[in-house]
Amino acid sequence: MYLSSSRSADLASGTRAPRAQAPPPTARGARRVAPVVLTLGVVSLVTDVSAEMVTAVLPVYLVLGLGLSPMAFGMLDGLNNGATAVSRLLGGHVADRFRRHRTVAAFGYGISAGCKLLLPAAGGVSAIGGVLAADRAGKGLRTAPRDALISMAAPAAEQGRAFGVHRAMDTAGALLGPPVALAVLWVTADAYDAVFVMSFCFAAFGLLVLLLFVRDPTPEVVVAGAGPPTVRASVRLRDAAAVLRVPGFARVCLAALLLGATTVGDAMLYLLLQRHTALSPHLFPLLPLGTALVFLLLAVPAGTAGDRYGRGRVFLAGHVALLCGYLVLLAPLPDRAMIVAIPGLLGLFYAGTDGVLMALAAPAAPPGLRGGALALVQTGQAGGRALGAAGFGAAWTLYGPHTAGVLAAGGLALALLAAAALLAGGTLTPGTTRPAGPRGASG
Repeated sequence: MYLSSSRSADLASGTRAPRAQAPPPTARGARRVAPVVLTLGVVSLVTDVSAEMVTAVLPVYLVLGLGLSPMAFGMLDGLNNGATAVSRLLGGHVADRFRRHRTVAAFGYGISAGCKLLLPAAGGVSAIGGVLAADRAGKGLRTAPRDALISMAAPAAEQGRAFGVHRAMDTAGALLGPPVALAVLWVTADAYDAVFVMSFCFAAFGLLVLLLFVRDPTPEVVVAGAGPPTVRASVRLRDAAAVLRVPGFARVCLAALLLGATTVGDAMLYLLLQRHTALSPHLFPLLPLGTALVFLLLAVPAGTAGDRYGRGRVFLAGHVALLCGYLVLLAPLPDRAMIVAIPGLLGLFYAGTDGVLMALAAPAAPPGLRGGALALVQTGQAGGRALGAAGFGAAWTLYGPHTAGVLAAGGLALALLAAAALLAGGTLTPGTTRPAGPRGASG
């Protein structure tokens, strides 16, 4: 099996594929997004309302309500990210092997929905950790198959825009989640259990939309230009891992891991901001709202900019925005400036990294291996973030929030230099091929 780089984006440098390699768009379809992308966007929108309702109140519920220490919360936040590692790989590989991307994604959505009802019953740290781990495992199962469906519906040169549109719709749900959570708390006199039950209802509706309106693609309907054709009818595990033999793809995975390890979770940054500014706990859920608003406004422009100017450059620029957020928390700025700057910089960070990373990696893998390939990238990033969140929580508890912030900023600056070198070295020259499968495989 071979990957034709004439149909691949320049993974290492992030430059877009030449226009000649993309299928010529029609006059009416030049700016149109595939229906499956829009449908999956609706599913993600509704599901993210559910997820962000919980995310908006969980830090306050755990730290201020149940009395967890910053170290304990940091460990849970790390588990929140790390639990997705194995499930991402499993979900991507199973979806590729049986060509059931929609089915695997639906299973993941169902697990996460059920966990919303279990949170109120979880009273201790271990029980809460177990529920959060199961919820994140469900997210891990669904993410790679869902992103594979998006990438197989879009030409290689337009991957950034396709993922940008999906992420914008996804973030619209994140924008709605915190206000819905606040409304439920206001109506029920701060009954957190009611937030979790309402969150389940939204998640169940999103699952229903997926089951009714999304179908698994067949080889003949995969968009031309979305990637090299798949030859093998059955995908083995060694075939899925073989994409790491493409130097550009391996560098993207390593860059995602390094940068993820120096990425502090949103919840930890919001808690740190709350400590610096004495922000009222009742206004805490508005911080994710600001982040989601900026992400919503910039997701499509960032994805389009990645297609035009280089996805690697936009990906690195997003992490520069995160570094600026770390520095803002270390600077003696007025409270209002910090409260505005942190959600804004986090939104810019996600706009430049979330969908852009998938668009950077996806064109290297054939559609039949797309789920597993994207899962490898996502696993590296999630595993790194798990270490980063746990490490920041431990540093905060042992050395104080200021020292923890200095260490995080210094680590991210070094990781940015290393990632820039990784993404700048070596290219996949258009018109050449590189072996990406085991010896003896055909394609």
